[in-house]
Amino acid sequence: MRKTSQQLYEYWIENPNLDKEVKEELLSIKDLQNEIEERFYRDLEFGTGGMRGIIGAGTNRMNIYTVRRATQGLAEYVLKNGVADSGVVIGYDTRYLSDVFAKETARVLVANGIKAYLFDAIHATPEVSFAIRYYNAAAGVMITASHNPKEYNGYKAYGPDGAQFPPEASDAIVEVVNKCDIFEDVKIITDSELEASDLFELIGKEVDEKFIDTVLNQAVNPDILKEVGDDFKIVYTPLHGTGLRPVLAVLERIGMKNVIVEPNQAVPDSNFSTVKSPNPEEKDAFTDAIELAKKNNASIIIGTDPDADRVGVVVRDSEGEYRVLTGNQTGALLCEYILSAKKAKNALKPNSTIVKTIVTSDMGKAIAKNYGVQMVEVLTGFKYIAEKIAEFEKTGSNVYEFGFEESYGYLPGTYARDKDSVASVMLIVEMAATYRAKNMTLYDGLMELFERYGYHEEKTVSVVMPGKDGMKQISDTMKKIRENVPSELGGIKIKQTQDYLSGEYYNDDGSKGSVGDFPKSNVLKFCLADDKTFVVVRPSGTEPKIKLYICTAASTPEEAHSQINYMTGAVRGYLGI
Repeated sequence: MRKTSQQLYEYWIENPNLDKEVKEELLSIKDLQNEIEERFYRDLEFGTGGMRGIIGAGTNRMNIYTVRRATQGLAEYVLKNGVADSGVVIGYDTRYLSDVFAKETARVLVANGIKAYLFDAIHATPEVSFAIRYYNAAAGVMITASHNPKEYNGYKAYGPDGAQFPPEASDAIVEVVNKCDIFEDVKIITDSELEASDLFELIGKEVDEKFIDTVLNQAVNPDILKEVGDDFKIVYTPLHGTGLRPVLAVLERIGMKNVIVEPNQAVPDSNFSTVKSPNPEEKDAFTDAIELAKKNNASIIIGTDPDADRVGVVVRDSEGEYRVLTGNQTGALLCEYILSAKKAKNALKPNSTIVKTIVTSDMGKAIAKNYGVQMVEVLTGFKYIAEKIAEFEKTGSNVYEFGFEESYGYLPGTYARDKDSVASVMLIVEMAATYRAKNMTLYDGLMELFERYGYHEEKTVSVVMPGKDGMKQISDTMKKIRENVPSELGGIKIKQTQDYLSGEYYNDDGSKGSVGDFPKSNVLKFCLADDKTFVVVRPSGTEPKIKLYICTAASTPEEAHSQINYMTGAVRGYLGI
């Protein structure tokens, strides 16, 4: 039976192995019962993607002890599978304590007799995924909290194919973690013992070069910059993260001559001091870059998040205003660009396939249909796209052409098994240059797609429910919906309800069936009778919030915008949030 929060607090305070600074932090809250409860009421959850949380002392926080414990679970999983010699790749980003957590991970792995490959500096998540495959490693760890606020850090765990662990593997790791005393059952060595060990190796420039070469191989029209490169300008910001080195290396090698880097945000900074949040989904993150673009008359701005797996794009519209494209819009543009270029070269196969998540706009479906390409949908999370790549390679059933999700993640090849902003930036620049050669902007290209495939619009709403009470509220909300499934939303009849927890769909005529070969997941999707609108409700897998996804399409932008706003209000009203 798990100890109470107070008992765990006292156990930590009294443990002789507790770091002095951690102990002082805990002593400073000794009279704050709510704070003690918040820090110790649960263990920071280790799920299919690893774990993520606020940095601090306690079982429900990211700290050296929770990192060590998670790594002990990973180590025992690797040992049980007899692949210790294959080793584990470890990378880290610019967040506070990322380098420390990476080193702690290596110390535990080597203490358990497992080879540890540690990157010698900050690196992007996609390169860590690539390196796992490069070394034929048993697993990988990336210390990052992606685009979360500065108070967070995380521990992403990867399997031997470079994809995040599937549920059965992560469940096996969790089983070990749950039995492991956070102080007594973790094996660890000192820094000096680590550095003297034959089982420890730093990863240097060799992997960097291989990764860059592989990214360059994903180019669709590598010669386009020779036509427009002299006066084609872009502004790039890594948002204080890991993207600067690999992105600039790739852009230089494809012949991009006019890359203007936002200078302040080029500096690695765990406080992300120039932005409210280092999230390329939000226009506020691009404030400085937009000013730079105005001064230099650049028509496109590109930003990558701290671990450089996501990418955001800002384009200048027909009125000269800078607009942040949604993840769906950038994904649709890349779909059209990749498929049209491959069709022109007769490179598409009868089983060529695009993969997207169930919360991603249906515009991708329309584009795939236009090119005679198959569309496969998966649950939210890039690990499910990676699973499809592995399935296609194993069975030969499909040829993977491109995968994307609405949360600004794209992967144009199979060299990595997580989203890759580095290759995506290259293709976005190439695509923008292609439109430039036709005297069009990327915004013009998007309008052209809307004219062809309909005006698709979407909105994602995140309702934060923090703390212990928030977790219960999230659970109760999902339970309430299932117990009172609506028959309509906003006056539009629901044609089909898809429940990915039960694995069934329910039609408005009373019939039902299987949603297909999906893992069980706490997700509800409502497909409306207009055949243009869907709504998805799901708890976030990494943050204390419920997420709502509303997507629609119409014949005019005004109609689409009006419908999305109306439906967003209707859904929030129904849920009472």
